[in-house]
Amino acid sequence: MASPGASSSSFSAALVAEDFPLVEREEEMGMAPDKYREVFDLAQRGARAFRDGRFDEAISFYSKAQNLRSGDPIILSNRSSAFCMISQVLRERSAADSEYQPLNGLDPTTHAELALKDAEKVLAIDSSSARSYVLKAYALILLERYQEAREALLAGLQVDPLSVTLSNIIQKHFPEEYAERKSEHETMTYAGVDLMPLFVMDVVLPCQKMALNIFEPRYRLMVRRIMEGNHRMGMVAIDSATGTVADCGCEVEILECEPLPDGRFYLEVEGSRRFRILRSWDQDGYRVAEIEWLQDISLPEGSQERKELMERANAASELARTYIRRAREITRPVRRTRHLDLESMPGPQDPEKFSFWLVNLINLRPSDKLDLLRLRDTRERISRSLRLLGDAEQICRVQ
Repeated sequence: MASPGASSSSFSAALVAEDFPLVEREEEMGMAPDKYREVFDLAQRGARAFRDGRFDEAISFYSKAQNLRSGDPIILSNRSSAFCMISQVLRERSAADSEYQPLNGLDPTTHAELALKDAEKVLAIDSSSARSYVLKAYALILLERYQEAREALLAGLQVDPLSVTLSNIIQKHFPEEYAERKSEHETMTYAGVDLMPLFVMDVVLPCQKMALNIFEPRYRLMVRRIMEGNHRMGMVAIDSATGTVADCGCEVEILECEPLPDGRFYLEVEGSRRFRILRSWDQDGYRVAEIEWLQDISLPEGSQERKELMERANAASELARTYIRRAREITRPVRRTRHLDLESMPGPQDPEKFSFWLVNLINLRPSDKLDLLRLRDTRERISRSLRLLGDAEQICRVQ
């Protein structure tokens, strides 16, 4: 997908830091001279920060100026531009950079919403400014509200019919932007058997449940989009052997999503299906992958191998029940959470799913979990789990 940045050159006339006027006569200032000079200084510092690409600092200076001179259209427009730019920068930051040095703070969508609010405030003050319509439209594009963006641009043409900037944006860029994003959204939502947004953090196994605190701006944006679709994403880890994203991951379903006041998301997820990554690319700061689903090698019904697998799964389920009962007796209450999930144990008639439930009873190193995720031999996974359970039981007895 071409992100909104693909069209940003057409918006360049609006995405600037306009100079705040320096006036000498007090009646033109509209406020005490010392206050006006303070506002002027803050606006100038904001403009310098903007032109140097320090958009966070620019927003801070413009916000301080706005507090002193509320409703000033130049300050609001400049702050709207800065919000738009930082939203775009966050979208364009590579996933690899964010994995090496994670960011904290507001996500691209929140910055775009703030840009939109400032642009609308300016239009409420002065509806004759073509720049304000462009800022509003660009913020709406960043929010993927393309029809509203088009309407804002058309409204701007009513104000300034000769605006080349407005005409060019509508004719050349908007239809392509809309079509590409619409196509991507439909693919991710309705044909999501081969594409998967990736959350790079840890190895997750099928049947595993965990809570997540989503604070990085890129992942906040990703979660917003996922919650508009099928509530599913892929979780992968960095492979310690290669230092790159692992070749296998696990699809997780978001069971609970709670937006927090500071913009973070609290998620509860559960692992479902495994996948292998065929290729991946950056999209608005996070990774998206083309995948193929992984399953264990199927054993023919009625075969000796299938019969032995079912016998092993049945025996393992009885051993698991015994292990959990002993663990409940031995471990302290605060440490029992992992062992109290006996009711969710899959029946041994689904050996593959049962094997992963069994693995989740044990604390494993990420590298060991990744090996088990890649493994396509159900019987071997059950055997390894039983050996590990035996070791864990010995440790519990010592404690």
